Order: sequence, then C-alpha cells, then structure tokens
Amino acid sequence: MIPFKLIDTATDHNTTLRLYQRGDEYSIRVDNAGDLMNSRQHYSEDMLAEFACKPIASRKNAHVLVGGLGMGFTLAATLSHIGKSSSVTVAELMPAVVRWNHEYLGIVANHPLNDKRVHVIEGDVGEVMLAHKNNFDAIMLDVDNGPDAFTTDDNHSLYGLHGLKNAYNALKPWGILTVWSAFPDPAFTQRMKKVGFHVEEKRVRAHKSKSRSSHTIWIGIR
Repeated sequence: MIPFKLIDTATDHNTTLRLYQRGDEYSIRVDNAGDLMNSRQHYSEDMLAEFACKPIASRKNAHVLVGGLGMGFTLAATLSHIGKSSSVTVAELMPAVVRWNHEYLGIVANHPLNDKRVHVIEGDVGEVMLAHKNNFDAIMLDVDNGPDAFTTDDNHSLYGLHGLKNAYNALKPWGILTVWSAFPDPAFTQRMKKVGFHVEEKRVRAHKSKSRSSHTIWIGIR
C-alpha cells in the first residue's frame, strides 16, 4: 500500500494540524492523534447538511451557517440543498484549513468555495453566532470530533450551555441546528433540550456504503 505523504503542517490556537496525501486520498491529523478527517469518509458530513438544509430548501433568501470547513464536504452538500437566492457563511477557526481547501482539497468536494453564494470568515463560529441573533435559517456545527472536544479548548464553550444558547438565539424561529460527533453523548442531548431545542439524535454511517463505523448527528429545532 502507498504510504501517506506529509504535504503541509500548520500551528494555530495552540493546535498543530498536518495534511497528508496518498494518491487521491487526503487526511488531516491533529497533533499526535490519528485522523481528524479523511476524504474517503464523509457520508455523515453530507447528512449533517441534508438534515439541516432539506427542510428549509424552499425558503427564499435563506441564510445558513457552516461551522467548520473541514474538507468542504458539508459545504458542498449544503449548496446542493439550498436555492440560488440563498447564502452560506462558513466560519473556520484555522486559517490553514481554508488555505488547504484552496490549494489542495478543493478537488475532493468539487470546489465549493468557488460558489458565489459562499462567504468565508476565518474565525470562531461561536463569535459569529453571538453577533448574528435571529439571523440564520440553519446552522451546522462540525468543528471537532464532538462535544467532548479535543482540537481546541475553546470548543468546550461552544458545546456547553452558553454556546448552545448562542446557537439557539442565532437561529430564526423554526430554524434548525445540526451537530456532528464521532460518538454519542447523552449529556449533550440534555443540554440541547435545556436551552429550548426540540431534539432528535441520529446515528449515521461514516461511509455511504455499508460501514461498521458510524457517527452521531443531533438535530435541534428552535
């Protein structure tokens, strides 16, 4: 098997990310841990967008927020479900991830950053939500491996009661919040309910084909 080749390394917010390539496969790894994300497993990221955007697809001038650019799969799926009059704000904390999507990763998700409906903010999605109350028809959060965050300490506040309240307030009435996680977390479900969301939890395959691994997606409706 062809080994992965290190393409680039970037350190920001006390976190080191490394981009690897093996043929047409890409991997982003954090510090000394394993894959944070891999270009061959993105079905659950696609579903994160579908659960958030399909119910609002008919709304004119819908505005949605994607928290975490990753490899662009959630953004690409978002664009496929919203109308031409809609707009997407992407908040990505790590500048290197944005740069890598422009320089290397665009091809894996068909270059979603080139869509004119997309606006990228290199910053904290929590701050974006705080500054835009009653603004978004849907919000998708995929900024870490789940509520028990490890990429940056700041993500703990995003998944806590304070962060969830910000997400709730940033949504329009009947707006939808979806949150991606590599694993279940019953305590997080209860926190979502506590701030006022009507919550549904789904287990979704990591890969579109039959897969032993699965991820968790929470759907919260304001």
